Amino acid sequence: MSLVSYINPESLPTSPAFSQAVRVSAASDTIYVGGQNGIDASGQLVGPTLKEQARQALANVRACLNAAGADIEHIVKWTILVAAGEPVQDGYQAFLEVWGTRENPPAITVAVVAGFARPGVLCEIEAIAAVPAG
Repeated sequence: MSLVSYINPESLPTSPAFSQAVRVSAASDTIYVGGQNGIDASGQLVGPTLKEQARQALANVRACLNAAGADIEHIVKWTILVAAGEPVQDGYQAFLEVWGTRENPPAITVAVVAGFARPGVLCEIEAIAAVPAG
């Protein structure tokens, strides 16, 4: 039996990009990755575009997951914040580069925000992952 169930009620639309809900069994460890943005290991912003920053934010999420013994396929929920006026499609393209065509996409929330604490930041991504308890 799977520890994670992806739920898409017939009364709601379906998408290959997200699930409407995700149920995680108590037999899983949960990893909460705080908001990551386009900052590299030296603390520098990686570039001026949403696509560049989203790629780095996703790499940062993956680094956090790897350090906790998980990887991108263990994510059950994304929260993605994008600065107002930025082309959300560019961020989505960066997401597809990382997620690819995996089955069972996680639940997702995307919101457009007025701005971020650090000037120049265009997105922030947080994630919740579930891995079999070990």
